Amino acid sequence: MAKARYHHGDLREALLDAAEALVRERGADGWSLREASARVGVSPSAAYHHFGSRDELVRALSEVVLARLGSHLRAAMDATSGHGAERLVACGRAYVTWAVLDPAVARLVFRGGATEPQSAVSPHPHDVLTTELDRLADTGLLPPQARPGAEFVVWAAIHGLAVLLIDDLVHIDDRRDVELQTERLVSATLNGLAQETAPPADRPLPRTAHTQRVAQSQDAGPSPRTFSP
Repeated sequence: MAKARYHHGDLREALLDAAEALVRERGADGWSLREASARVGVSPSAAYHHFGSRDELVRALSEVVLARLGSHLRAAMDATSGHGAERLVACGRAYVTWAVLDPAVARLVFRGGATEPQSAVSPHPHDVLTTELDRLADTGLLPPQARPGAEFVVWAAIHGLAVLLIDDLVHIDDRRDVELQTERLVSATLNGLAQETAPPADRPLPRTAHTQRVAQSQDAGPSPRTFSP
């Protein structure tokens, strides 16, 4: 395979591109930092100036992909002509189709431990989703009592469908049918949330590495590392 070209100062980006290509070819674990280095025509020692280990490269790639996904979800919502639940449906549709069209890269970021609480991703898909659910609550389409934790309900639904599809546990051959199934799923989830009257006292408080980082940033007060969607 021909070695990728890169300009002086762009080695980090070239290594990320090479790693992403290797993930698509061999999966998340079927390659090494040495192979990524060879793909762009540099020695492993040159790569170590940017990534101290393969795990660091994988983590950096996961952060890049997550930010790209966040932008993709936001763009999908902004592209819809709807102003109500249609935007949330567009978000779910974009998430599931992204995973189906790029399953190897999706698996990379779906697996636990790819990012850490201190990982800075902007726009983070979680923030994009929570911002949209806040908007639905503000406009009365989502009851205020159903809003706390609703992002984890919606995410569980769309993420679950995405994983079922890319792991071949559910088969939907046509892309448009995948979109229709996702639209039904998101609409049913939102309708279910709309039926909630009062939150139970024992409702769990889910958290992720990203929400932990956000909470820590808020506790520490404004800082240069505080990110918003």
